[in-house]
Amino acid sequence: MERTQVIEVLTRAHAYLAEVVAGVPEPAWGAPTPCTEWTVRQVLNHARIDQQAYGLAITGGRPDSDPFHPADALDGDPAAELDKVLRAVADAYAGLPADAEQAPTPLGPMPVPLAAAAAAMDAAVHAWDIAVATGQDRPLAGELAEGIWPAVQRLVDHLRDAYQVFAPAREPAPDHDRAEVLLAFLGRDPHWSPVPS
Repeated sequence: MERTQVIEVLTRAHAYLAEVVAGVPEPAWGAPTPCTEWTVRQVLNHARIDQQAYGLAITGGRPDSDPFHPADALDGDPAAELDKVLRAVADAYAGLPADAEQAPTPLGPMPVPLAAAAAAMDAAVHAWDIAVATGQDRPLAGELAEGIWPAVQRLVDHLRDAYQVFAPAREPAPDHDRAEVLLAFLGRDPHWSPVPS
C-alpha cells in the first residue's frame, strides 16, 4: 500500500475513534468491553496513550504513562483530550520527510506505511471496542479493516506471542466479512455485546 493511502487509513482510524468517543453516554464510561479486564474508560485511556506513543516516537519524548497502566485523563473532556493526541500523531506523520523510508514507533523502526497502519490498527480496534461496549451502531468499516490488515498480518502474532497483548485468535465464520475476520484474528468476538445486567 502506498504511503499516501496508508496515511489516509490512519486519518480514517482516528476519525472513527474520535466519533465513537464523542458518542459515549456519560453513564457508560464504567461499562465492560471486549477487552475483558478493562472498562470503556480504561480502553480509552489505553488507546489515548498508545496513540501518544506513536506520535512521540517520531517527535521525541515519552507518553504520559504506560499504555497498559495508563494515567486517567477523563476528568475533563475525554473527546478534547483525545483530539489533542490525535492531532499530534497526525502532525508527526505529516512532518516526516517525503523521502523517509522508515518511521520510529513504540515497537521500533518500521517502514512508514507499516508504522502508520500499526497506529491505525490500534485506534480502529479500540474504537470498535468502545462502540460495541456503549451500544453505538458504529461498526468497523470493511475498507478500514482492509487498510489495517497489513499491520495485523505483520505484527499481531509477534505481539501476541511476545507480550500477550491479544487474546488467542478465534476461528472466523464462513460468512464473516473482512472486518469480522480481522476482529476474530485479534481474539475478539465480532458479535460481542455487553452481558445484560
